[in-house]
Amino acid sequence: MQKLADDTGLEISICHLPPGTSKWNKIEHRLFSFISQNWRGKPLVSHQVIVNLIAAATTQTGLLVRAEIDPGKYPKGVKVSNKEVAAFRLERDIFHGEWNYTILPRSA
Repeated sequence: MQKLADDTGLEISICHLPPGTSKWNKIEHRLFSFISQNWRGKPLVSHQVIVNLIAAATTQTGLLVRAEIDPGKYPKGVKVSNKEVAAFRLERDIFHGEWNYTILPRSA
């Protein structure tokens, strides 16, 4: 994210939900009940079947879902050193800066 901020000159705000609180996320609540209804009784035999069923979820009030498989490969166990973190240009929010912060571009 720091590289993206540096390359684009944009400030990137990041807001995480605290651990264990995704159940309070209003978007998840609105979305998951309809996804569950949509795939009820259907065998979830592959990732593509699951993504297609998620993408097909709709409501009478107009909820539309876009879903796709991310083909990227992401290595496990990547560690970021304290030195690397210190090189980030972070501005922590007043409210829970450990979860909410802005990555500022570094000047050239």
